[in-house]
Amino acid sequence: MKATKTLLAIALGTATLGANADMISDGTFYADVKARFEAVDADDAAEAKSANALIADTAFGYESKDFSGFKFLAEYEVVNAIIENYAPVTAGFDVVADPEVREWNRAQVSYKKDGMGAVVGRQRIILDGARFVGNVGWRANEQTFDAATFTYAKDGISLQYSYIDQVNSILPRFDADVTDHLLNASYKVGSGKVTAYAYLLEDDDTEAKNDTFGVSYAGSTTLDSAKLIYSAEYATQSTDDFDATYMALEAGAVISGVTLALGNETLGSDDGNYGFQTPLATKHKFNGWADQFLGTPASGLSDTYVKAVTKVKGIKLVGFYHMFDAVEGSTDLGSELDLLAVKKLDDTFTVGAKAAFYSAGDDASGKVDTDKFWLWAQAKF
Repeated sequence: MKATKTLLAIALGTATLGANADMISDGTFYADVKARFEAVDADDAAEAKSANALIADTAFGYESKDFSGFKFLAEYEVVNAIIENYAPVTAGFDVVADPEVREWNRAQVSYKKDGMGAVVGRQRIILDGARFVGNVGWRANEQTFDAATFTYAKDGISLQYSYIDQVNSILPRFDADVTDHLLNASYKVGSGKVTAYAYLLEDDDTEAKNDTFGVSYAGSTTLDSAKLIYSAEYATQSTDDFDATYMALEAGAVISGVTLALGNETLGSDDGNYGFQTPLATKHKFNGWADQFLGTPASGLSDTYVKAVTKVKGIKLVGFYHMFDAVEGSTDLGSELDLLAVKKLDDTFTVGAKAAFYSAGDDASGKVDTDKFWLWAQAKF
């Protein structure tokens, strides 16, 4: 496998650094332990039983001390199912996308000095809020990449290029050998930031290509006791056979610690034959937490939403309401209410609860009513 070659290259690279004893002995061991209960109830035609899953996710690793800008990091992850009443672990239940996994989650050599940076090996890559490239950190087994990344950041300018050799999916059976090139550049302008990007993706097995070019702006303005927030983004996408566009607009205000915003995200369609796709994204973060639109319908997706965010007695509260419609045609794709409460107890422990209530639209949407609920605890050492 190409991943094995990548990890071997890391080991050789580490040896090449010279065996500086302090670099190794003065490093840091760490652990991230999560226990999460997830319940799923979908009104599917197959009448699968409601899922109940209790997942234990433990990642433990070691990061070396900095040596002339170089560091080495290795992280192993173990995902265990304690309550297995969910597909695909147990047939006949609704799906929870957390299979049991044991793998090297990250194994990398990094360099950072004088604004220049590089990471080589199995790594986490998150760009621009993870809309196009992310680690799917919500799931137990995060998405990582066997890649080489080079960065530059200075005087408000940030540049990044990543060459990806393999995508390590949240579902190991979907790991893919690829030849992907990610280019991202941003510049701070006053209280805002302009970003331009090009994500050129190719699957080595099928030779299918997906090229996305885009630009975005996000900023804020202080007005009396309120802060106005706004963002806009536009992108085009071309595959071997189709073309589609993407547009996102959001505007809101932060008043007395409460954020209120209205937005629309439109993943366009090529005459109803292809919907704009984001194959490397943290998709759970967008278009509703019930995960009904992990793949954009061929008719496209228009997601109009309102959101509210605040904090009460140290508890972060988030609410979303989505209204989904097709871009081509007039199909009602449903609506969804999402709710979240998270409390950081101290520097080590965090607890949270989350729920998603999706109501299906027209029968032509092919969707069904789906409710999901999560309860979790996390400890970082």
